[in-house]
Amino acid sequence: MNILILKLCLVFLVIIAILWMKRPLFLAISGGLAAAVLLYGIRLPDALVIMVKSMVSKDTITVVLSFYFITFLQRMLERRNRLKQAEESLNGLFNNRRINASAAPAVIGLLPSAGAMTICAEIVRSSCEDYLSNEDMTAVTSFYRHIPESFLPTYSSILIALAVSGIGAGEFVVAMIPLVAALFFIGYLFFLRKVPKPTGMVSEGGKGEAAKLLVRSLWSIILIVVLIIAFDIPVYIATPLVAVLNVFVDRLKPWEIKPMFRTAFEPIIIFNTILIMMFKDIITSTGVIHELPAFFGGLPIPMPLVFALIFFFGTVISGSNAIIPLCMPMAMAAMPEGGVPLLVLLMSSAYAAMQISPTHVCLFIAAECFKVNMGGLVKRNIPMILLFFAITLVYTAALGVF
Repeated sequence: MNILILKLCLVFLVIIAILWMKRPLFLAISGGLAAAVLLYGIRLPDALVIMVKSMVSKDTITVVLSFYFITFLQRMLERRNRLKQAEESLNGLFNNRRINASAAPAVIGLLPSAGAMTICAEIVRSSCEDYLSNEDMTAVTSFYRHIPESFLPTYSSILIALAVSGIGAGEFVVAMIPLVAALFFIGYLFFLRKVPKPTGMVSEGGKGEAAKLLVRSLWSIILIVVLIIAFDIPVYIATPLVAVLNVFVDRLKPWEIKPMFRTAFEPIIIFNTILIMMFKDIITSTGVIHELPAFFGGLPIPMPLVFALIFFFGTVISGSNAIIPLCMPMAMAAMPEGGVPLLVLLMSSAYAAMQISPTHVCLFIAAECFKVNMGGLVKRNIPMILLFFAITLVYTAALGVF
């Protein structure tokens, strides 16, 4: 095995071991950072430079700002009971806990921000806390909130892939629909079937009133998504704009808003976010990602599967935004006839990997929301992701990628 890849395996073993001992995430990532610096022989001054640059980089700052502003908006919604109203409106439309716990996170997941996870968590908790453990609710929240990330062009990874591959957004989204349906079914198969359907609540006013209440409850999130999609406004700009508008819509008083500036600041989550970004940049600086094509290329398997594995393990290491611009041109050049089926295979591989990657900020936010160990979340995600990957292979084979 390539020595760089062997060292990488050791780094991840350190992280897994610390999580296995039920230690906090920041200790696991710190241990991984220290192991990477030692194993790859990175000089301490160089490592410090990389970490400082990562801490003040645009990517890190925008993630932190987006999370803060989304949390601020969440405090506003909580102040006027909008999240509770959204749940009540879903009950009025469907009277189904399973739909509440799946559809609501998926809709909120249209918002490409880690901060949206906290809103999803509250809805899942309200629907499932009497029937699922905290670990199971964490998995449900994370899994369904991320379904839009597999295909929606509001996410940077999808936009980068479409730009690099030259494939239209419409073609890709249509081709992904069966896999999106599979994701909803997988979550049901593993968890939601344990939750009874009826909510036990009686809706007043019929489905029409329930639909209006849903729009009134979530209009702010819907508007943010529209601003992002239609006008290409970043989350960290669109969210505060909508939050200011919401002050007037919900008639929030200054004394109500003032505490939100403090309560929207989540120090543990923000600290862990910065730490994860540092870890990602340290690993990227080692050049190990560039070794993956040669390593997997030597395996006696079809070329599409080789690149699927590269995308999977490359994403686990450094995130989809790093592996897609690096390897997508290579894959498209190696298989020019691959087209949409190849793009579906590679993006599904990257999506699956993000659900177990220690560089994925959303995972630890979900774990923090339910006060569970991130290792427990990853353990629950792995079987679902393996099933999804198997379905993806069958589906893309039927499309003619192999």
